[in-house]
Amino acid sequence: MKRGNAKILLTAIGLILIVAILALAGACSSSTPAPSTSAPPATSTAPASPTSSAGKVLKIGMILPATGAAAEKGKPGGDAVKDAMEYVNKELNGANGYPIQISWRDSQYKADNVALIVKDFMNEGDLLFTTMSSTEMTAAMAIANRAAFPGIVTYAAPTNINPPEHIYAHSPDYGDDWVAFVNYYLKNIWKGSGKPKMAMHLLSNTTGSSVKDVALAKAEGMGVEIVATEEHAADTISEMESLTRIKAKNPDVMYIASTPKPTSVIMKNAKDLGLLTPNFTVALGHAAIAKSLVDLAGADVVEGVYGIFTTVTWDDNVPGLAKAREYAQKNNPADIGNMDYLACWNTSLVVAEILRNAVKNVGYDALVKGDANAWKAVEQSGIQKLSGYSVDGLQGPVSYTVGSNKLGKSIKLYTIKSGKITAIGDWIEAK
Repeated sequence: MKRGNAKILLTAIGLILIVAILALAGACSSSTPAPSTSAPPATSTAPASPTSSAGKVLKIGMILPATGAAAEKGKPGGDAVKDAMEYVNKELNGANGYPIQISWRDSQYKADNVALIVKDFMNEGDLLFTTMSSTEMTAAMAIANRAAFPGIVTYAAPTNINPPEHIYAHSPDYGDDWVAFVNYYLKNIWKGSGKPKMAMHLLSNTTGSSVKDVALAKAEGMGVEIVATEEHAADTISEMESLTRIKAKNPDVMYIASTPKPTSVIMKNAKDLGLLTPNFTVALGHAAIAKSLVDLAGADVVEGVYGIFTTVTWDDNVPGLAKAREYAQKNNPADIGNMDYLACWNTSLVVAEILRNAVKNVGYDALVKGDANAWKAVEQSGIQKLSGYSVDGLQGPVSYTVGSNKLGKSIKLYTIKSGKITAIGDWIEAK
């Protein structure tokens, strides 16, 4: 090939290559934009704080028996913790600007499930955990105390918090219920001579056994004779035999430490046996007296029954009821009137106050890992800094006292009238 022709050919090839490269570059630029130098907007379930907490959360675990033998309590309780945390994050700025993220788990009221759930909570970096029932906490506390993983129990047995380790009760325990009722009974109801005879019907777990321990230890000194102690299962369908034995003892009063569903069975059987006479008094611990009991047993069966509870009713005039009602009406209207809802709503507000204390005292960075150091900070700088927190007036004030893991000190006595749970008097300090 001649030198001139070769030169022309090379020039043409070069031009073709340049055009191809430019076309390719244009195609790439149109389909793949250059990365932005600004980050996408952060999302949060709570307003950002002045210290830019956007995108950061504080994680907690919450266990409830939403299904299974105690679902009549756990279902509204589970609704409440979710509603309350929605309120805390949307309207109360979370915990000092940091949204609270719930890991919500159903125990099915089974101890084996609880142990696995608590281990999951610790592994996922939760800062503390809650249980609704004393039975759940009994299953959780060995693991939690050994790891120094702090827990809060809504319905507490004395054994959950004694001796005091890393588990706390946001309100008085079942033993406190029994003492408060006996004091009231002796002063206001008992008109006979000598000691009144008491029968006890107890759920076959810590809800019942803890009350039995307290009653047997204190009855003689308080002036009560325990003449019968019967047990029942959470899924019982008949207590005719046990109540027949109780009836043979001719008691003046029967104390039931249980949950609403088995309590409804006991009450209906007691009516069928003719136990529910005008001179026979029935009292309930605070795990049993609830709207669901009235619905299950029937208003006529539970008319005049006494009970202890740790919160106000939905008819009381206190500041916090408006928000509880608002969120229940929006998300779970069937729960309005349910005191189990209020009890778990209160637990959630107490947890939020604990985390506010912790953030205020040690800062977010000391909590973010959710490890043993963070658990210690939450306990020492959050739980143990509680002082006179009002819980929006929905229960007695909450404070930590050295040597006691009972944070709430007040309970109320109620009676059921025409299907309605009605308060008798003011708050009683648990003793």
